[in-house]
Amino acid sequence: MSALAVYLNSERVGLLEESSDGLLRFAYAAEWLARDDAVPLSRMLPLCPCTYENKQVRPFFAGILPEEAPRAAIARVLGISEGNDFAMLERIGGECAGAVSLLPEVHPPMQPEKRVRILEETELVGIIHQLPRRPLMAGEEGIRLSLAGAQDKLPVVIEGDTIALPLGNTPSTHIIKPEPARFEGLVANELFCMDLAGRVGLKVAAAKRIRVGDTPCIVVTRYDRKAGPDGQVIRLHQEDFCQALGRPPERKYQQEGGPTAKECIGLLREWSTAPVLEIPAFLDALCFNLLIGNADAHGKNYSLIYAESKRSMAPLYDLVSTAMWPELSIRLAMNIGHGKSINDLNPSNFKRLAEEGGLGWPLVRERITDLASRMRSAASGMRDSHTLAETVSIRCERMLEQVG
Repeated sequence: MSALAVYLNSERVGLLEESSDGLLRFAYAAEWLARDDAVPLSRMLPLCPCTYENKQVRPFFAGILPEEAPRAAIARVLGISEGNDFAMLERIGGECAGAVSLLPEVHPPMQPEKRVRILEETELVGIIHQLPRRPLMAGEEGIRLSLAGAQDKLPVVIEGDTIALPLGNTPSTHIIKPEPARFEGLVANELFCMDLAGRVGLKVAAAKRIRVGDTPCIVVTRYDRKAGPDGQVIRLHQEDFCQALGRPPERKYQQEGGPTAKECIGLLREWSTAPVLEIPAFLDALCFNLLIGNADAHGKNYSLIYAESKRSMAPLYDLVSTAMWPELSIRLAMNIGHGKSINDLNPSNFKRLAEEGGLGWPLVRERITDLASRMRSAASGMRDSHTLAETVSIRCERMLEQVG
């Protein structure tokens, strides 16, 4: 049986094993369970001196791996099966989302590091161009990077004007996402949506635009990192809603068995430290995504951040108006009441959601009205993306008319 030691930051918390038939199992280390400050890896993996089997284990660990085309490309580069979660974690599971790292069982105890490979502009241009064929620089010596999602991206360390690759156990600080050739304007679109979210008071990851060679890129500051007292970058543990609700990444869409809005509200009510704050924040996020026309806001695009004994919604990320590409589906990744389309702006769907989630409709209605009004005003002043600003303003106006 193959095994990987699982760490949170530099602390060994347990052992992930793969059986001869390819199934995963996980057990916490006795030393971790004995600690007063021990935290679980996932809501679905409570602290327990037991062994968790594949059905319970896979949603969390598969959930930190890339998906779809990047996953297939990584498998080709590494010469492993695309469906082999363990082999992929073994090869690229060093620098992941949150505080999780995986190392060979016999590896020396993990120590904090600050080793980087500084990238000159020409080298960075080459790496960005290679990402579709070699996602996350898979197979490069000394580099073990993993991020969930189906878009090409590159975790980096940015200090001032210097961009570098993290080596060994060095945490990355930012994520570079180059614009795919088939979605011209995606970077400007995402920056507009992220900026708009911040302007109307939503908690959102910081982002900016850069150009690498001839490729527009968005650079996102990692919200799952913070500065330590000695200047060392500290990882913050997190998990997305699919992981917290026990859904593997291939079931992120509601129509394929992914999380529902009702389940997400239930998750926040039961698991977050301050449901009275987190449930309204989630409702705002649902409404914001609908009003910008984002059909792809699925369960992996909402996360929980675990910091200082608190469990709260992470800042919003991957905010994109998919409505700007007519060839893309208008089917909502997560239904709102009976609403299944981004063009269904009927507030009765939110009323239905309020009933399902045990929420007061007057409160929900007030939040919808307030958010739509603020978004309309803010978008009208964002002239650098006129077409998208106009689209969002029109959608907000329609919602306000429907609410009455």
